[in-house]
Amino acid sequence: MLFNSFRFLVFFPVVTTLFFVLPHRFRWLLLLGASCAFYMAFIPAYILILLFTVAVDYCAGLLIEGAQGSRRRFYLALSLVANLGVLAVFKYYNFFIGNANAVLHGAGSAAALPLLRLILPIGLSFHTFQAMSYTIEVYRGRQRAERHFGLYALYVLFYPQLVAGPIERPQNLLPQFRRQQYFDYDRVVSGLRLMAWGLFKKVVIADRLAQLVNEVYGAPTHYRGLPLLAATVCFSIQIYCDFSGYSDIARGSARVMGFELMANFDRPYFSRSLPEFWRRWHISLSTWFRDYLYRPLGGSRVAVPRACFNLFFVFLVSGLWHGANWTFLIWGALHGGYLVVGVLTQNRRRRLLERLRLPLLSSPVLNVALTYALVAFAWIFFRANSVHDALYIIRHLFDASEALHEGFPYHGLSSVKVFYQRYEWLTLAGALLVLGLVESAQARMAVGGWVARQRAPVRWALYYGIVLCIALLGPFKHVQFIYFQF
Repeated sequence: MLFNSFRFLVFFPVVTTLFFVLPHRFRWLLLLGASCAFYMAFIPAYILILLFTVAVDYCAGLLIEGAQGSRRRFYLALSLVANLGVLAVFKYYNFFIGNANAVLHGAGSAAALPLLRLILPIGLSFHTFQAMSYTIEVYRGRQRAERHFGLYALYVLFYPQLVAGPIERPQNLLPQFRRQQYFDYDRVVSGLRLMAWGLFKKVVIADRLAQLVNEVYGAPTHYRGLPLLAATVCFSIQIYCDFSGYSDIARGSARVMGFELMANFDRPYFSRSLPEFWRRWHISLSTWFRDYLYRPLGGSRVAVPRACFNLFFVFLVSGLWHGANWTFLIWGALHGGYLVVGVLTQNRRRRLLERLRLPLLSSPVLNVALTYALVAFAWIFFRANSVHDALYIIRHLFDASEALHEGFPYHGLSSVKVFYQRYEWLTLAGALLVLGLVESAQARMAVGGWVARQRAPVRWALYYGIVLCIALLGPFKHVQFIYFQF
């Protein structure tokens, strides 16, 4: 079920109303049933995969807590193998087998390994990683094994963040399910406000940008120069508004019922360096890799060559987490390479800046621009349909020759099929201006709190304004969230 669909417009108020009407002891059952229905709206049979991992990890948590020594490691390994095994079959089997077949074919062999005809379950990587964090935390002694099977199942299946995060830790979410939640007007308004802002980013900005991005990246060889550059910049904004919009709706819908999910984004395009960008972008995944992969490998507490390997390897795995495609691996490798180069040249860059004494080179604006340029360049591989398309885009990104697609953009952007009217551009420009103003203000204050402190006429004018923008300016084609495919 999509957050930007009519079904969710009915689903959310019905479930929320029942949540507050029912006694506390029955609420977990309502939320679990609603979460199952939410997920089954995509492909009903795939709920069985979730229930399998839930059962395995629930048992594993109890066994790990009650075991000692090597038996604890054994039960943890069983849990991780079960989770990663499901992920490997549905997400990575065809990728590795397809590449193996290509190698065999290149070697002159007629043999071919069989491929599977499977549809990737929605959000498989998200709820797999959330389930793994539970057993790892139990193994480390930071979380007691959950005895209540229904509450543990709800921890994995909780519908607001089931298919695209944030990836929650058990210490944050499980205790909240046990806590008595009461209707609180201010909290409900805060949650609805956050949902509206997320829907604005998704429907008004991301889905509108998607039309241009899909047009150009769907057939990049039809374009040169400015169209490719414009589509690349637009995608960098689209993916941010799409994913952060989902996170806002997830956090807002949970907050209405009294549950607080972690913030997943913190104005990432205002980052002055790539390490800072990854502290601000998809925070729940970045911290997951930091805590469960990077630090166990030794992190930065080892010799520099090993630390660089750890950094690069983690981002390579992160690329693979996003998708079974060489484009995602290259995207991860690029970010890993950026950070490794940054580590190796850190002292030299500092000495060079001290020697040159040029304030412009250390300007925050320049640092933000350079960081954004590196991130946007890497997004090319993330969005391109193939490595071949990505390389074509890079080669022709700044090609000033006449566009192959007649009339675009040198004779007017309105000639592109997806944008017929000038008002489309004015709408987009206005929405981006609002986004920029809000995010700039967030550096100095909590914008939601500022809105809540305004007089009633101002508050309601803002509320009606954003609802009207969503209703009147959104394409409303029920465009799926980008991160659902992961």
